[in-house]
Amino acid sequence: MKAVEIREPGGPDVLVITEREKPVPKNGEVLIAVKAAGVNRPDVVQRMGLYPPPPGASDIPGLEVAGTIEALGEGVSGLEIGQAVCALVPGGGYAEFCTAPSQTCMPIPDGLTFIEAAAIPETYFTVWSNVFDRAALQSTETLLVHGGSSGIGSTAIQLGKAFGAKVITTVGNAGKVAFCNNLGADFVINYREQDFVEEVNTYTNGVGVNVVLDMVGGDYIEKNIGCLAPDGRHVSIAFLGGPSVAFNMLPVMLKRLTLTGSTLRPRDNDFKGAIAAKLQEHVWPLLASRKVQPVIDTVVPLSEANKAHALMESSTHMGKIVLEI
Repeated sequence: MKAVEIREPGGPDVLVITEREKPVPKNGEVLIAVKAAGVNRPDVVQRMGLYPPPPGASDIPGLEVAGTIEALGEGVSGLEIGQAVCALVPGGGYAEFCTAPSQTCMPIPDGLTFIEAAAIPETYFTVWSNVFDRAALQSTETLLVHGGSSGIGSTAIQLGKAFGAKVITTVGNAGKVAFCNNLGADFVINYREQDFVEEVNTYTNGVGVNVVLDMVGGDYIEKNIGCLAPDGRHVSIAFLGGPSVAFNMLPVMLKRLTLTGSTLRPRDNDFKGAIAAKLQEHVWPLLASRKVQPVIDTVVPLSEANKAHALMESSTHMGKIVLEI
């Protein structure tokens, strides 16, 4: 099969097309003939040599795929050869064939293409697990999402609104402001021109937000604390601004804040399977009715994965980048 290999740690040009043996599904796995694969920030970090795949996972990048089931491993039930699915995988997505844990394989929502379906798993798993499970966002609450035009951001805006919350988001230019407004965000802040802490507190009449979904880290942590309402929850899922930060704990204590975070890739298949079940129950009907939908910025062929990575690093995209096989 054709696959994208990381020749050595480095820039986008280290991604090269190679020939690999077709993988064989292990116990509890399926083999997927991949039609499309999503591109995500962790793929970029892996390419740089800073995010190795977990033990037993493929060294081929790619954390989400859509395609048809080619073969079933031992012990798999509830799935059929030929079935169209999308799946969260621990690696191996940038290839013509990819194995996936059966727990994280989900039928493609009615009416969605393979390209759209490939843009679902990584962001929808991440947002559901962190915003709804970990932070327990309620319909009466307000969510602050940083990076609203990203794949994670566009998903968080739509799901927050779909379940009745108010959503505030930050972006870096006027085009992205319009993009997030079109997704339904209640208030969009251009952080290059406005102080988002001041803007959030003005918009909420000094109350603050109940949940912050943060992928920046660094000095944003203390700023986010300044945005949170009493009993607010701060969830970290990445740290583009750096993982280390010094901040004043006094407002955390006075406002009884919860600071938490998570990574999805190392979690076991049963944990991921539980998220998959919740998505199919609560979110799949919304996807089928187009009340929420994956937002695709760019589709490129598998052979041009390096261009997809260069686009992601430019941060000019709005929504998801997908490889088509």
